[in-house]
Amino acid sequence: MKKRRDKSLLKAIGIPLLLILALWVISTFFPFRIDLTEEKRHSLHPATIEVLQSLEEPLEVEILLTGNLPGGMRRLQRSIEENIRTFNAYSSEKIKFFYQDPLALPEDIREEYIVALSDYGINPTNLFISEDGGQKSKLIFPGVVLRNEEFETGAMVLRGEKGMGPDQILNQSIENLEFELINAIRKLIQKQQFAIGMLMGNGEMEEDDGFGIIEALVEDFEVYKIPMEQAQKVEDLDPFATLLIPGPKEAYTEREIYLLDQYLMNGGNLIFLIDALTFDLEDAGGEGTVAMPFENGLEQMLFRYGIRVNKDFIQDVNFGYHPVMAGNFGDQEQLVPLPWPFYITAGRMASHPITKGLDQVMFRFTSSMDTVKADGVIKTPLIFGSEYSRKLAAPVRIAFEDMADEPNLEEFRLRSLPLLYLLEGSFTSLFKNRFLPEGSDQSKFIDSGNTGRVIVAGTGNLFKSQISFVDGNPLPLGEDPFNNTQYANRQLLQNSINYLLEPEGIIAARTKQFQIRPLNKVKVRNEKMKWQLINIVLPLVFFALIGVLWAGMRKKRFSS
Repeated sequence: MKKRRDKSLLKAIGIPLLLILALWVISTFFPFRIDLTEEKRHSLHPATIEVLQSLEEPLEVEILLTGNLPGGMRRLQRSIEENIRTFNAYSSEKIKFFYQDPLALPEDIREEYIVALSDYGINPTNLFISEDGGQKSKLIFPGVVLRNEEFETGAMVLRGEKGMGPDQILNQSIENLEFELINAIRKLIQKQQFAIGMLMGNGEMEEDDGFGIIEALVEDFEVYKIPMEQAQKVEDLDPFATLLIPGPKEAYTEREIYLLDQYLMNGGNLIFLIDALTFDLEDAGGEGTVAMPFENGLEQMLFRYGIRVNKDFIQDVNFGYHPVMAGNFGDQEQLVPLPWPFYITAGRMASHPITKGLDQVMFRFTSSMDTVKADGVIKTPLIFGSEYSRKLAAPVRIAFEDMADEPNLEEFRLRSLPLLYLLEGSFTSLFKNRFLPEGSDQSKFIDSGNTGRVIVAGTGNLFKSQISFVDGNPLPLGEDPFNNTQYANRQLLQNSINYLLEPEGIIAARTKQFQIRPLNKVKVRNEKMKWQLINIVLPLVFFALIGVLWAGMRKKRFSS
């Protein structure tokens, strides 16, 4: 009897141990992960895994979100840690993390450290938390700092679109965590940089105007200014992964248009920032001036690609501000920012990797756009105006004195006008079935291109730097000197370039979506007792029954 009982005991202990040992051996030599969540929140994009597997040295992540945090921020904090742990499961090198409160640093290095964080776009956020029966203000830094042995970079992780509630902003920030973290890692380890070209020579941006573009891109890309008159053949443009055409004020020649067309046919990417009307803002004082249509030579090419920039201006009641002289105070002239419907603060974004989660973007003097038929081209609107917009057909009066007039909402009847378009697919050349410009090599002409991508805005000011009133220096993109506001133009440019270069790369991780599943408060109130009984009493009853059955079976077995 005893020997039989010993065998049963050995079997009961030995079999589970053998199973555990077998699972350990399998997971050690054949590691695997199973994501059972509906949204696959613990799965990584293939491009993310590729970056992690290319790591050649360990990394260190400093999580700045620390201390006594309310529930939503704790959720974001946990998500950062979970993402890093998931990264570690796929990484070829160890990624360590630790928590660091910038405000807890010694006073002699604290200020310098916080200034360094602002260079990475990590700015403090004021948070109100309940403590000791009251509310207290707490300064937090919702970001991370990443470093290897040589370099360091940082990433802001709390981002959301204008008008979102706190829960929506947190949820969207968690959705974008994978992209923010892997993008920062890519910056640290990237060895080869793509070349980005800014076209010059046709009245495009002056040197200071283009400062913001260079400042936004120079960390990740090699940025060059390209005088188009020096480009003799398509091969001269091939080294550039993307070309920006930032608001030309003079018409392009047929030869220059041909080079751009063939650059796209060869698989290049183009960003058109088009001014459809021309005027001088310095003449807008007094009786004002008039914006007139302007032909830049690119109209037919864009029409062939599937889009038309109209000869008008959009006004929107979701406006920005422009400073005007409002008399003297003593012996000093007074600058007063006044509402200017030609300045549109656009906050309605498409759920696309380029624009998802962006804050408001400033559009100054922008024209409307219409799509036209273009076989093989997909047209995606990315940013929209508000519910109250209108179009003013050329000629358009531009006068500062009009700022004193309150907008008549009855005239703003248009809704959600597209302000930015993405075109992608197989484009047809403008020069198909046409004579090529003199000196062109007919044998190299391509009439229907490889897959290319084009972004079009109806304003040349989208990525133009503003000038500081304090020292006269150009400001980073999106920084508004008039009302001390930071718009998302800089991040829009960075996202656009990243998508144009690698649409299936890490930028695609921004498409992740997590469902917010709030409890039904009415149902909670009405069924509170039922669910308390199910979750507390029912398990106790169940295990008590199991115990009684087990005891009865043992008694019956040993009595026989």
